[in-house]
Amino acid sequence: MSSESLYLLHTQPDPQRLAAWAARHRLLDKEGDLGYALHALMHAVFGEQAPQPFRYLDVEQGLLAYTRLDATGLAQRVALAEPDEAAALGLGQTRQHGGMNVRPFPTQWAVGHTLGFEVRVRPIIREGKTGRERDAFLAAAEKAGDSRLDRGEVYAQWLRDLLARQGGAELVDARMTRYQQLGVTRKSQRSSSDNVRHSRLVSGPDAVLAGQLRVTDPQAFAQLLAQGVGRHRAFGFGLLLLRPARS
Repeated sequence: MSSESLYLLHTQPDPQRLAAWAARHRLLDKEGDLGYALHALMHAVFGEQAPQPFRYLDVEQGLLAYTRLDATGLAQRVALAEPDEAAALGLGQTRQHGGMNVRPFPTQWAVGHTLGFEVRVRPIIREGKTGRERDAFLAAAEKAGDSRLDRGEVYAQWLRDLLARQGGAELVDARMTRYQQLGVTRKSQRSSSDNVRHSRLVSGPDAVLAGQLRVTDPQAFAQLLAQGVGRHRAFGFGLLLLRPARS
């Protein structure tokens, strides 16, 4: 069993302060995705131990993230952060947006334990030698020569294969509850000519899958929760939200 502690952080970012901070640092993209801005803000507040993976639900429900830091460790970093950055995450002294709520999360699970889940994912694959990212549905449709494939079923199979590779759990069932094509902001490597990291908008699938999974390896499952599922986990994807399984 894993001996490392895991905590679930909940906070409610202040939308006006967050937008102002992101605009000031040129982190807002044309399609309104906050993933990169929240990634940068979390690192500004918490440093190298910024909670990850995370998921921003909406203004009312706020942000959820897994972290190895307990409430004291998180509070120490918030105390050292710039006031405007802490306030943008909803961690200012006024706490008018709910403040920070941290609770221990289980790290010990029985083999065969079935759980309900929901996860926001970027269902992409890397193609061949180029390493180019591509929508898993488009790749499957091209391979099958059939554009009528069910997108939700393709993404569920993508998740099943992904869990098999990452280890810790197997998919029992899954359905797609939300889908959109979304452009997300990414920073390039620093240019050798001007030493500046330029931003670019990368389009791809943004899907929410919900269903049930079964624990196959308790230690690997605890690690799976802490690391997140799939790619782009640092930018708002891959956090497994768990609930009791359906009867």
